[in-house]
Amino acid sequence: MSTLVLIILLVVFVALVIVVISRSIRIVPQARAGIVERFGRYHRTLYPGLNIVTPIVDRVLLPLVDMRERVVNFPPAPAITRDNLVVHIDTVIYFQVTDPKAATYEIADYIVGVEQLTVTTLRNVVGGMDLETALTSREQINTELRHVLDDATGKWGLRVGRVELRAIEPPPSIKDSMEKQMRADRDKRAAILSAEGSKQSAILTAEGERQAAVLKASGESEAMVLRAEAEAKAQAARARGQAEAITTVFKAIHDGNPDQRLLAYQYMQMLPQIAQGDANKVWIVPSEIGKALEGIGGLLGATSDRSSAPTLPSVPSAPPVPSASASAVPSPNSGVSGPGPELDPPIGRHASLEGWLAGGGGPVHDGAVGDHEGGPVPGTGDAGTPPFNDDPSLV
Repeated sequence: MSTLVLIILLVVFVALVIVVISRSIRIVPQARAGIVERFGRYHRTLYPGLNIVTPIVDRVLLPLVDMRERVVNFPPAPAITRDNLVVHIDTVIYFQVTDPKAATYEIADYIVGVEQLTVTTLRNVVGGMDLETALTSREQINTELRHVLDDATGKWGLRVGRVELRAIEPPPSIKDSMEKQMRADRDKRAAILSAEGSKQSAILTAEGERQAAVLKASGESEAMVLRAEAEAKAQAARARGQAEAITTVFKAIHDGNPDQRLLAYQYMQMLPQIAQGDANKVWIVPSEIGKALEGIGGLLGATSDRSSAPTLPSVPSAPPVPSASASAVPSPNSGVSGPGPELDPPIGRHASLEGWLAGGGGPVHDGAVGDHEGGPVPGTGDAGTPPFNDDPSLV
């Protein structure tokens, strides 16, 4: 009997020791803190790690205090702006417990305290702003709200790190008005940008046209200068060619030894060319035409006497034309009949040439050509001398 009692007492003692040891040892996790009360009063704070408390005398409050930074999202709270518009503001608070004792004994529920303090502070801050300022001043609202909450929750053992306004919702009618205003403002800016684009386009177009006109005028000026230079060179080349041609013809005439009858024949051949042309209405018959015809008649009469030459029809001599003035004969294209008015003798008529053509012979003096001086035509003889060395083929 006594043995059984001893065994029971031993078991009870061991169990009591185990219970005391288990109640004395407290392990606090990282980022947690425990509040120890002794006989109902605050005794000390347990920090992360192994802690020893006195069983039965000390009591650890549960749950343990979380020392990590916490994020709390509060439901939208209504606030009235300065222009009497109700907006709903959704806030997010970042805070951390820095003093477990103050967070446990200074306020019963610090989460509810932070929420209500946030709502009242938001109403004070937003109440001093109009709607436009409240919508565009989120950073200012966040800063003021954080300062107020940090000062107010300091005695609760809390530290407010950040305050963010997640949304500011104006009334639906105000949202429609704001959308219309924004649309009108964007339409206005679009019209302004379009007008500025048209203006810049017109300016650039005018500038381009001006530069094109300047370049075109410059090009035309250079082209005119080049054409004028080319025309001057061409005229100079033509003048040199004509001078060389005249020199060559003059030299050939002197080398060919022409006589009076040949010159008279050439003179008669040039008369039809004088009458050519649509613009010729009146043909002036020179006064020397009679003498030329007489010379040709004498030439034909002289050649008809030769037995070896073919017989040519005789050319009647033209009536004598007064040498004092020239008779005007209408051109074939003019349609004017009858003699024209008497004209003065041609200017520049060579008296020696007229006498030479008339059969008097004698020297004929021309102007200087090139480096050669004028002089008598070599080989000119009397009017009765047979022309071309009596060659019938030339006649």
